[in-house]
Amino acid sequence: MFEEDPARAELPPGEQGGKDTQTGERDSAEETAAAALRPHPWTTSWIRDILVSIGVSAFIIVFLYQPVRVEGTSMQPTLQDEDRLFINKIAYRVGEIHRGDVIVFLYPHDHSKSYIKRVVAVSGDEVRIDHGRVYVNGKPLKEDYVPRRFTDERSLPDEIVPPHEYFVLGDHRSVASDSREFGPVERDLIYGKAAFVYWPMDQMGVVR
Repeated sequence: MFEEDPARAELPPGEQGGKDTQTGERDSAEETAAAALRPHPWTTSWIRDILVSIGVSAFIIVFLYQPVRVEGTSMQPTLQDEDRLFINKIAYRVGEIHRGDVIVFLYPHDHSKSYIKRVVAVSGDEVRIDHGRVYVNGKPLKEDYVPRRFTDERSLPDEIVPPHEYFVLGDHRSVASDSREFGPVERDLIYGKAAFVYWPMDQMGVVR
């Protein structure tokens, strides 16, 4: 014995009445309607991909990278006013801060504000500025990122950068508010490294 496939089973001769035929048609219509209501595999896959993409994007923004907008001209010509860039939020959780890094930190005198500057001296370094020329550990600092027209004549006596602090300057020295005014920045206030400018298009590139 075997079971007949319901989709292909036929009624015995003499029993194919109108009533049974209508029942079969109604069942077929109901099955068709139910099939139409079931989500298409492609639709399910598409929704799943969107949810995964949103989850990955949220993870990247919260834990890895964060978009920020530059306000002001103190980091010209490296960064322009209104530039949009990504900052790497995990770089200093697993690595060290180095001279030359462009960092984002909470302003020491008002933690509701964030500043972006360049590190020129790290903990333990001796730093001084003589008429705009920066010296670190007695040697003049090579600063190709500071055009001559952006320099100034300010000076600063010898200073040892305290432990867990960093001396930062803006690339546009004549207008920047930086460690010359508010002193070295504590490590706990630094929360990101400038990584990549994504807007405007003509400024797109890695921050150096």
